[in-house]
Amino acid sequence: MAAVAWTIDGVPDETQRLLRSYVKDVAQAYGEQLDAILLFGSAVRGEFLPGRSNLNILLFLRSYDVALLKAYTGVHKKWSNDQVVVPLFLTKADLQASALVFPLEYQDIQDCHRLLWGQDPFIGFKVDPRHLAGEVLQSLRGNLVRMRQRLVEGETTEESMMLLLPLSVTAVLPVLRGVQRLLGRPVLSHGEPLVQDLADCFAIDLAGLSEALSIKRGHISPGHKEIPRVMDRYFDGLGRLVDAVERHVGQR
Repeated sequence: MAAVAWTIDGVPDETQRLLRSYVKDVAQAYGEQLDAILLFGSAVRGEFLPGRSNLNILLFLRSYDVALLKAYTGVHKKWSNDQVVVPLFLTKADLQASALVFPLEYQDIQDCHRLLWGQDPFIGFKVDPRHLAGEVLQSLRGNLVRMRQRLVEGETTEESMMLLLPLSVTAVLPVLRGVQRLLGRPVLSHGEPLVQDLADCFAIDLAGLSEALSIKRGHISPGHKEIPRVMDRYFDGLGRLVDAVERHVGQR
């Protein structure tokens, strides 16, 4: 299968060269068993932060067993220090079945991905929107509950808050795009306008989510006295958003 020519706007040249070398290694490791390599996440959305953002990969194989999964071990050892996380492994046959269970994730990937090698399995792919509302609600409420649990596990220290806020808001952003789909609004790729759009739509204060994004991007670093207040604003905003979305879905 012929290699795909690509460039990714907003991603440093060094990172793109890294990705091209990574693609060659994966293609060599899997040979004819490989159907496609896709990049998704912040690198494709124009929000890639060198030294902070991971490179999220989706590998489509013709089949998989323990031996094929083991074939990735050497690739992982070579590239994991370059923020290439362990990819999602799928076959083309898996894709539609997985979308029934995870419509939020696969709609997000379909809308914003870059083919690095092979043939794009998302051409002609459809996500059933009937399953979207349930996963959006579960993901929003689940994130809020897990945040409380993890904060207590971290002994509610200021250091744990600085770690948890970026992790939580990163997980929330795809869900917010799912909310926009439920509302029939244009789906926004970038975090700040996405948060602001939903704050305006529901007339709620989501300043805590915006602050968590700024911490994630390294734009602000609240001191020990301020970070608990940021956490309170985050909990408050996310809780109000969960309630608003639940009311909207209940009215449909």
